[in-house]
Formats: sequence, C-alpha cells, structure tokens
Amino acid sequence: MTETTRYELPPEGISLLGYIVRRMHKTAWLVPVSELLSQGKSVKALEHIALYTVASSTSYGRAYYQPNFDSTGQSVTEPDPATGANVTARLDSRSPSYRISYRVAMPGGDSFAGSEEITGTTVGLRGLGMPAPSRFTFTSGEYSAELTGVITSELALSLIRKTHIRAYGSLNFKDNAGNSGRMELKRDGSLTITINDQVRQHSLTGLQVPEST
Repeated sequence: MTETTRYELPPEGISLLGYIVRRMHKTAWLVPVSELLSQGKSVKALEHIALYTVASSTSYGRAYYQPNFDSTGQSVTEPDPATGANVTARLDSRSPSYRISYRVAMPGGDSFAGSEEITGTTVGLRGLGMPAPSRFTFTSGEYSAELTGVITSELALSLIRKTHIRAYGSLNFKDNAGNSGRMELKRDGSLTITINDQVRQHSLTGLQVPEST
C-alpha cells in the first residue's frame, strides 16, 4: 500500500464513485475472516475487518487529479481484481452534502456495507480536509460487526512533493461475539487498533496483504 493512488486515480481519469470503488479494492483483508471465525478467533477476525475498513476508506500517495463528480442516483460496480469481490458505490445525495453508500459482496457470501457523508471542506495549515462521518457493517453467517466514526481525507499541498492525499481519524467498533475496540489513524499512516484492551500497531503506508490465516 505504499502507493495506491496510481491505481485509484488511473491516467485516463475516473469519477468520484469509480475512485471510491477502486479505493475499496483491498478486500484481501476480508478473505480470511470466515476461516478465522470458524476457528473461534473472533478477535483476529475483528482486527481484519477494522483494517479493511480504514484501508478502504483512505488513500495514501500522489493526488494526480480531482475525480469527476457523479450525478445523484448513479452507481459504479467493479470487481476487485485480487479477489473477485464485487464492489458497488452509489451517490445518494449531493446536497446539502455528499452522501455515498457502498457494498462489498465477497465470493464466499460474506458482506461489507457502509456509508459516508462528506460534510464539506476545511482549510488549515496542513492542507484541505474533507471529514466524512461514516458507518460500516460486516456480516458472515451469524456473525456481525459494526464500526462508526469520522475519517478525514486531506490534500497536503507542497511545492516540492506536489499534492498528496492522506487521512486521519478514528472509529469505534464492536461485534456480536462480545468484542469491542477503537481505531486511531494519524496523518503519517500509523494506526493503533485496541480490541478488548489489547493494543496492536500498524502502518497503512506499509501494510501488507495477508497471505494466510
């Protein structure tokens, strides 16, 4: 994930929904979840879900251009080339704020769904921020997890490095197996996930796709 934006913002151009769908093409993090649950490893499964949620909500790398805006009611569907999972994003509203919903259908039947509301643009010394209050759910058989919080995408302007995109924010989450926790994301991509008072450290800019459970 050290440079995801060349795929998410392809040279031929892309719409906002197309960008979001490609941003969500990290579904390899969801592939092991059903197997982890079958092994009774619900904490590890929830960690995978939390990692996918934050990774699919963000981009890190060069911001090559601003995607084109879609019309209300439009949707884009494109399978994740790595897993075959079908990813759909829909623009539900453009006024007074952008409201976007999305869904991931995994080949094995698991599903991930979410929505975000881009409430506006903030201007600060670190760049242009676009806070997006968000809500997510994941289901696998009888198992379910919920995640809520605010992720802010930020365009960092620089004469030397040109414009880069990054993110920061936090999510609270819980599942029906009795686990709960919180995720904190910083601008440098460092990520702290706390589940049942156990702390795990990650970095989105160096996150490697899992090869096995």
